[in-house]
Amino acid sequence: MSTEGTVHSGNVAGGNLLSQGAANTLIALVLKIRALVDWCGRWASLLFVPMIVITVYDVCLRKTGKLQIDLKYAAENIGLGPVFESTLLQETEWHLHTALFALVLGFGVVWNTQVRVDVIREHLRFRRKAWLELLGSTFFMIPFTICVFFFAAQFAYESWAIMEISASQVGLPYRYIIKTIFTLGLLVAILAGISVWLQSFLALFAPEGTRFELMTLEWPEDEGSTIEGKERMDV
Repeated sequence: MSTEGTVHSGNVAGGNLLSQGAANTLIALVLKIRALVDWCGRWASLLFVPMIVITVYDVCLRKTGKLQIDLKYAAENIGLGPVFESTLLQETEWHLHTALFALVLGFGVVWNTQVRVDVIREHLRFRRKAWLELLGSTFFMIPFTICVFFFAAQFAYESWAIMEISASQVGLPYRYIIKTIFTLGLLVAILAGISVWLQSFLALFAPEGTRFELMTLEWPEDEGSTIEGKERMDV
């Protein structure tokens, strides 16, 4: 076989292992999973706003020194004392940051915006990239995320069992809520990993000519048109 033929075959998508009907069913499943992960990530990203506002408010409040203490005591008379409590504000920041981080993990995967160190991958042909994504999802991402999810679920369950609260007397109650949100975020990340696995499987084994919107790959004819999931812009 000539070098030209080898290069061409490495860029051929599909393998005809699946029937077109089976491929279409899996494609529909991939798109539904991606839509769910995308929905979670987009709504979770809104947590960025209150997190920044509370952080700035907390920092400014701590710079007021004695004024913060005076305001706190004055506010306690109308039930708003906790609004000026630095510990409560800091724990709120931590909780919002945890929820934001956990719920957008999967979003980063399906939009290919996670950090990659692609010294080798970017120089591979389409099929080798697809195999790399398939094997990476099979042996690394999905098993690792399931493992972390298992332990996170245990922590959340134990937290619910004792109705865990903050270790600080002036901290946030309901510590079990944020642990549950973190666990749900890992579940969304697992779904994202499954969708990437299915995408790679379809890219390798669906009938040739089958096309759908990829997440971590580019079809051979579109290679170089995007950067980290975004369309490349001509400058």
